[in-house]
Amino acid sequence: MYPDKEAFLEMLEENKRIIFKICHSYCKDVEGQKDLVQEVIIQLWNSFDRFDGKSKRSTWIYRVTLNVAISHYRKIKTREKYQAPLQDDFVVIDQPDNSETNEGLKLLRHFIDQLDGVNKALVILYLEEKSYEEIAKILNITTSNVGTKINRIKRKLKEQFENIER
Repeated sequence: MYPDKEAFLEMLEENKRIIFKICHSYCKDVEGQKDLVQEVIIQLWNSFDRFDGKSKRSTWIYRVTLNVAISHYRKIKTREKYQAPLQDDFVVIDQPDNSETNEGLKLLRHFIDQLDGVNKALVILYLEEKSYEEIAKILNITTSNVGTKINRIKRKLKEQFENIER
């Protein structure tokens, strides 16, 4: 049986920011982001009728989106291990215009991009001002584990910024 199309589309419209933000964080090129968004929507559609209501709908969407994004990220990292890079001058691709003018923000984004899948998810949710309890539900870990991991990430990011200033 297929889910209610109208209810599904309404849910997507209400929560598209979550999906786009996470997909953008895990995939830098526009075409890859589109593919990832599409994969997330397919997974949400396939599991839409199984949402049990034990958590908020947005928590469920975060969980599905992060699981798809982390799986996608791991596939890319595995693929990168076994592929040889092209020579720099073989293909010239224009870089998209980056409107982030704040150098500190650029550095923060760069440091966050270097985090592994789960830690990147933690930072994204933390920056979205989710409570530790919400983050724990979304990532299916304990609240104390969330606090510990966030404190470690903060220390690591602070050290990276301090190293640049030296």
